[in-house]
Amino acid sequence: MKKQNDCSIKSSIEFYFNNTKNRDISFITFLPEFNKINSKRSRITMEKEGENYLKFYIDSNDITAFRASINEIITFRKIYENIIELIS
Repeated sequence: MKKQNDCSIKSSIEFYFNNTKNRDISFITFLPEFNKINSKRSRITMEKEGENYLKFYIDSNDITAFRASINEIITFRKIYENIIELIS
């Protein structure tokens, strides 16, 4: 018997950058991975907002998929920070 989900989870995460250049580097860094992380259970969309914001929207069918999506975004942020450290 297939288990039915009784809820969905929608959330957003917003990163603020000191300048538009760093926001754009972050955006470009994440693009190649973007198609790989979406699944039937969870979807992440990303958009530039305002001058220096990058916003991720998460729409998940269950808490485990939601947590995996959050982990992907956190990992992405760590990669970005490492890239900025190497550039500096």
